[in-house]
Amino acid sequence: MKERRVLVVEDERTIAESVAARLRAEGFAVEIAVDGPSAVEQFRTGQPDLVVLDVMLPGFDGLEVCRRIQAVRPVPVLMLTARDDETDLLVGLAVGADDYLTKPFSMRELAARVHVLLRRVERAATTPAPPALRLGDIEINEAERRVRRAGADVHLTPTEFDLLVHLAGRPRTVLHRERLLAEVWGWAEGSGTRTVDSHVKALRRKLGADLIRTVHGVGYALEVPS
Repeated sequence: MKERRVLVVEDERTIAESVAARLRAEGFAVEIAVDGPSAVEQFRTGQPDLVVLDVMLPGFDGLEVCRRIQAVRPVPVLMLTARDDETDLLVGLAVGADDYLTKPFSMRELAARVHVLLRRVERAATTPAPPALRLGDIEINEAERRVRRAGADVHLTPTEFDLLVHLAGRPRTVLHRERLLAEVWGWAEGSGTRTVDSHVKALRRKLGADLIRTVHGVGYALEVPS
């Protein structure tokens, strides 16, 4: 099996080395970048399969790094943030991040998130895609991983796309947050329900607030647009 490559972008050397050591122990080839410009350059030359990306960086921040690398080639991005601020998290998801961890975090959880993101990408690449799905004025093409609403292309991150497909496969059915975490993210425990909430908000912002209905204390349902 091809050795998978991870780029760790973190300007705090102790954290960077700790993350790199854990991921190397998990069998990954790891490179470290310590600022925004070097991160983009190492992404171009190293062709990593996944990026672990801190938000606060010298040169330019992690959000700009994420924008630039996603413009080069779509890749799973796990963002690290020192602040548990919902606006920051939504901006990160909007520019192409797939998941996030708030510092301090456990290395065990970070490694688990990396494995889940890579498994999801690999599964999407090998699973035959069904025909395009139409729900009202929304078209979801799984083969091309493209979404259009009212004839206009809508750019979604890989995780946003997978979440939308999952909801669209059961329109008007309320799916519990814990179930979405297990089936979309592959998390066996339900402690990350805020991750689901943040991705739903990102989908509403990109596709319209009318698309997904919240059932408070339970979960979400996709409403078929007219």
